[in-house]
Formats: sequence, C-alpha cells, structure tokens
Amino acid sequence: MPDLLIELFSEEIPARMQARAAADLKARVTDGLVEAGLTYAHAAAFATPRRLTLALEGLTGESPTLREERRGPRTNAPDKAVEGFLRGAGVAREDLIERDEKKGRFFFAVVETTGRPADAIVAEVLERVVRTFPWPKSMRWGDGTLRWVRPLHRILCVLTDEAEHRVVPLEIDGIAAGDVTEGHRFMAPKPISVSGFDDYVAKLKRAHVILDPAERAEIIRNDAANLAFASGMEMVEDEGLLAEVAGLVEWPVVLMGEIGSDFMDLPPEVLMTSMKEHQKFFSVRNPKTGRIERFVTVANRETADDGATILAGNGKVLTARLSDAKFFWENDLRVAVDAKMQPWIESLSQVTFHNKLGSQAARIDRIAALARELAPRVGADADLSEQAARTAKADLSSEMVYEFPELQGLMGRYYSEAAGLPTEVAAACEEHYQPLGPSDAVPTAPVSVAVALADKIDTLTGFWAIDEKPTGSKDPFALRRAALGVIRLLLINDLRLQLMENDGPFSVGFAQQVDPEGSFEKAVADISSNEASPAWAASRHLLDFFHDRLKVHLQGEGVRHDVIDACLAMPGADDLTLLVKRARALQGVRETEDGENLIQGFKRANNILTQAEENDGVEYSFGADRKFAEAPEETALFDALDAAEKRILPAMEAEDFAEAMAAMAAMRPAVDAFFEAVQVNAENPILRRNRLNLISRIRQVCLQVADLTRLEG
Repeated sequence: MPDLLIELFSEEIPARMQARAAADLKARVTDGLVEAGLTYAHAAAFATPRRLTLALEGLTGESPTLREERRGPRTNAPDKAVEGFLRGAGVAREDLIERDEKKGRFFFAVVETTGRPADAIVAEVLERVVRTFPWPKSMRWGDGTLRWVRPLHRILCVLTDEAEHRVVPLEIDGIAAGDVTEGHRFMAPKPISVSGFDDYVAKLKRAHVILDPAERAEIIRNDAANLAFASGMEMVEDEGLLAEVAGLVEWPVVLMGEIGSDFMDLPPEVLMTSMKEHQKFFSVRNPKTGRIERFVTVANRETADDGATILAGNGKVLTARLSDAKFFWENDLRVAVDAKMQPWIESLSQVTFHNKLGSQAARIDRIAALARELAPRVGADADLSEQAARTAKADLSSEMVYEFPELQGLMGRYYSEAAGLPTEVAAACEEHYQPLGPSDAVPTAPVSVAVALADKIDTLTGFWAIDEKPTGSKDPFALRRAALGVIRLLLINDLRLQLMENDGPFSVGFAQQVDPEGSFEKAVADISSNEASPAWAASRHLLDFFHDRLKVHLQGEGVRHDVIDACLAMPGADDLTLLVKRARALQGVRETEDGENLIQGFKRANNILTQAEENDGVEYSFGADRKFAEAPEETALFDALDAAEKRILPAMEAEDFAEAMAAMAAMRPAVDAFFEAVQVNAENPILRRNRLNLISRIRQVCLQVADLTRLEG
C-alpha cells in the first residue's frame, strides 16, 4: 500500500489563510479519494508561507471492482424505456435478466465497475481540488485560467512504496507534476528531488525549511522566552500573534531589540498594540516595573552579522511608529487634562451610530439615563453612573483610538485618570464594554456594572425597536454577544432585575427609543400598560431572545434544555438570576435517583389525572379527604404531601429552590408505594374521586416548584 505526498508550491500565502487552506486540502483530497473507492490509514496537512503539503499513509493501490445489480423497467415496457435502461447500465439486451417481483416481471442488469489504479484517481481528484479550491481571495496570472491565492509554480505529487517512488501523471494549466520542490528562498533556493514524505521533511530541514507550523511556533516561543529570561525580562504571551508569525517564516530566527527610552512613558498597551499591529513584534516586559522595554522580532533567515542589520532596520521603523503613537498620546492628554475631554464628547454629535438610531451623542444620552435608573438596583451611585456613562465613549474621538480602535475603553480610563475624574468613572470607561465573549472578564464594580448593562440594553432595545434582529448565522451588530453580556453581568453579580417590569430596563430602554424627546415617565407607563403596543411586543420578543441565549449559556454548564423550559414556564421568568437558580436546583434534583423517580411519578399522576378529567368532564383539583383512605399507602401519601407543602411554601417564599425541590423529591417513596399498592380507578365512585383528588395534590405540590410537564423522558 503506497504513501502519497502532495505539495502545492507557490508565492507567499497570507499567514491568516494557511491553517484553513491546509485543512481544506486535507478534507477535499481525502473525501475525493474515498468517494472514488480508495482508503488510507492516516493523513496530515501542513503549510508554510510558500507551500501547502498533504501526506497520506497506507493508501490502497487501486479501487475495488464493484458488481451492482440494477432493476430496470417491466418486461412489457416500451422499447424506448428498455433502450434507455441499457444505455444507463452500459449492458447489451442479451445480458439482461428477467425476474418476477411483487409488482410484476422486471428486467435486471448486473453492472460491473472495474477498479482503477490509485495514480489515475489521485490525478483526477487533485486536479479537481486545485481548480475549485476555496481561497477567500484568489488571482489569475499569465495567460492561464487557473486561479490560486498567489501564482502557483510547482506541483509535487508522488506515490511511494517499499520498492520505489513514482510521479503521478498530472498537468494543471501547464504545470506538470513532479518529484521536485524548493528549499528556503534565500538560504537554499536550488531544486530538491524527494522520494517520499520522510525524505521530503528531512531535505527541507537541511534546506532551511521547517514544514510543521506547530514546530515553527514552538521554536519561536522557546527562543524568545530564553532571550527574554537571559536579559531578566519576560515575554508577553500572545498566541494569536505567535500563530501569525509562524505563518510568515519558513526558518524562524528570533532576535531581541530595545525600545528607545523616549517611549517609556507611553502606556504599555499602546506599545504592545503598536508593535503587534504594525510590526508583528512580541512585547518583552520588565517584571519589576511592568513596563514594556524590549521587543522580539522573528526573521526568516540567518545572517552573517547574527541579525544586527535586521534589528537596526526594524528599530528605525519601530521608532517612527512609536513616535506617531507618542504624538497621539501627548495631544490626547492635553485635551483630557485641559478640557476634561469635553471637545471629544461634543464631537460625538457629528458621529452617526446608526441611521435609524441617531448619533453617538444621542445614544450616550440614552445610556446615561438608563444607567441612572439602573444604579440603585445594582448598588451604584446614580450621579457617578450617569457621569461615567457620559464619559465612557469620549475616547472614540481621540487620536489614539482613531489609530488603534482596539484600545477604546482602555484609553478612556487613562484619559479619565489624567483628567482627575473619580476612580469609578475611569474604571467604567474601560470596563463598560465587558464582557466581550463567553470567557471575558465581567465587571463587578457597581458603577461599571450599571454602565455596562445600560450600554448593552440600549443596543438591544434600539435594534429591536427598528426590527434589526439577528437572523440565522447573521448578527452584524453582535446582538447575541450583547445579550450574553447582560446575562453574565446579572448572574456573576447576583443581580435581581425584572427585565419586563413596569419601570424595568426593557421599558426604560424602549421608552427612550420610542419617544426620546417626550415625557420619559409617560412613555414607560404606556409601554408597560399597553400589551397591544409595538414596543411591548418588541419587549416580549427581546425577552424570548434572552431566554434563547440563556439556554445556550446554561447548556454549556450541563443544564438540560427541558429543565430550562420547565423553569421558564414559572412566574418571574424575566428575572434571569431567579430563573437560573431555579433551573440549577431542578437540574440537581433531576440528577438524583429520588428526583428522577419522583418526576416519573409526577408524570404518571398527571397522565392519569388528565385522562380522567377529559373522560369525566370535571376537574379533580380539591376535596381529597383522609377519612376515605383505605390502604396505609394512601395515608402515607397524605402525610408526605402535608410534609412537603410545609417545607415547599416557606422555601419558595425564601427563593430557596434547592430546599423546595429536595422537599418535592422526598415524596418519592410515598408516591411510588401509592401507585404500586392502590388502584386509582376503583369501582367505588367515592374512593375513585378521592384518589383522583389525592393525586391532583401531587400535581399541585410539584407544579409549585417547576412545570414538570415540560420535562422529557
């Protein structure tokens, strides 16, 4: 069974495209080979800036010969139908077999597909893959029709077995396949002939090319850490930058340089961002001071002067870049200190947030009003919350954020501190964007929480008000992220907000969207009291959206979707913290034997009761009397229900859902014993009615805790 080696050698492939391209090459080639009847033992794909490589071990030498029986038309079918079947099957009339079936007598043909050698199949599959490769962007060059990310120079395609290797006969747009590749562009540019994957990897390494991007990344990581450690410094880890840089070089040579003392006063985040975005440099930090004092760059070649010329050139470019950053920083500081950022805040009136939602300044007014409303509910000072909301987005107008948008919020904190604003305001400037994702930090400072909630709720109510909701996989305004941010802010800070209450966040948010210039209190009252209003309907739909996001969030914790549905059906479902406490408690009960069996007992009781009520046309919801209990199991169930209610009612009032559900689960032995020993549908109508009313109490007691009818299983 031969091994297959494919290399597509081209001009430089952008680093951001390499990993996906290697995965696509592997998937498309292996899928094509398997569909054509070949199998393989193992496949691995690799990428460097100038090559995509695929290696397959244990490829079958040819596809199997297949015999297939196909049923044709009836034997009395028209000649044209029979002739069509003959052409499709590729057989002669005399080769047909007649056979009786249930629906009549039919023609059958045995079609034999002869196996093909791997060489022919590989050539066919690889040409199709190359011509239809899904590059995000591609180009044509010369007079050919082939499109590739950059001009394609060579195709290496060899099959290797124990005795020899052979080139797969293949030509694509004038490029014939061979067994030749090239090493490093500058350090070993001569052609290299290879016989198989092991030979290929070894010869590439001798030619200063490391094929595996993971190996290149590890070399960069270790060499950079060692250089930093030798200088008493530490590397600032950045996995994204490491992966990108590993895709820029075939032979990584790690060099470390110093940052000029003129730039030591810049915030470390500015230094790191400028070096990363413009130069792809790693930052090196002094652990004693926390300052970024050095940088690491990765060259693609060794030099006679050990990289001194490369470092000198990089240093000049870095100085120019950091000089720009210093200029922005100093200009921004003057605005922050001398004018308390007011020119930036005023300029936001000229910046459109959305053509249907007004300017950034109008949005800030809404966020400030909402933050003030939310402040007492999250334990924050109302004046500080409003001040923070009005300041939080001022840095969007700064020169530094214009140059580096990813620093928004962080620069707001620096400028607020320089302006002498309260610590809570400065912190909120940075933290109000958080959390940005499921693993991002969540603010806990009350003022930051108030502004973060107001910011996200204004975004959500605004886009719901103009009917710009996410559809399918499309979410251009990151509304799912905003909703998850609100959920995490509420849960981690254990905040109790009823989103749909009369003066709740949704009512306030929609009121500002509907009538920003009118009476605030009147608009809130109108929305809260008029369920027919578009704003109230939008609030309801937005709450449903939150519930969907919450399901995804809780399922990540292992809470079942039907458990969440059972809790959503209970009152207070717009209080997400309360809802989650109930769902976690129910999930915990469901994971116990008593809890699961009690749920099954509830379902049995509910089914019996529902059927009896439908058949009898009455509701069995009251009137169970101990004096009609005949069996000891009936009396025990009365006792268990009484005991459960005594525990459940105060537990529910105290919102101690774990206690309430434990009390419910404690009924399990009595419920099981009742159904095993007692015939509910007794012949005596008095006994039957009393027992139906008794199991109605099972339903009533359980439904106080959660809507168990929605549980599956």
